[in-house]
Amino acid sequence: MIRNQRDFYAGLLFAAFGVAALIFAQTYPIGTAARMGPGYFPRLLGIVLVAGGALQAFLALRTKSEGPLVWHWRPLFVLLIGVAAFIVATPFLGMVVSAFALVVISSAASREFRWRPALLAGAIQGVAAAALFIYGLGVPLPVWPVFLSGG
Repeated sequence: MIRNQRDFYAGLLFAAFGVAALIFAQTYPIGTAARMGPGYFPRLLGIVLVAGGALQAFLALRTKSEGPLVWHWRPLFVLLIGVAAFIVATPFLGMVVSAFALVVISSAASREFRWRPALLAGAIQGVAAAALFIYGLGVPLPVWPVFLSGG
């Protein structure tokens, strides 16, 4: 009998992500500990996720729950809308505006949502995302909206 549903399902989710990482990493060479190949880290991460998820699910069978499992659908959908908006908008609005929108929309999932901190965090993270991914890592995405940059 499952005594702590929240921890049990979280453990299963971790284990499922670990299995997915192990499956996807099979096509990459592992290498050695001294000369790691592209499959080394995903396999190691997959093993850790499977082991940790299995342990968490097992412990959930033995420990008492804090209360019944309650699904909060609104935050889930708001976060999904934020991610979808980022994916769709980035090629047209650029990294800075899209990351800004992602942060502001996703912040609305919280019950403690306030406009001023969300706008400030969005601005900082939008600029940081552009600096890191476009300038630092060279990801080929527009920085600003296409209609502003003339592209």
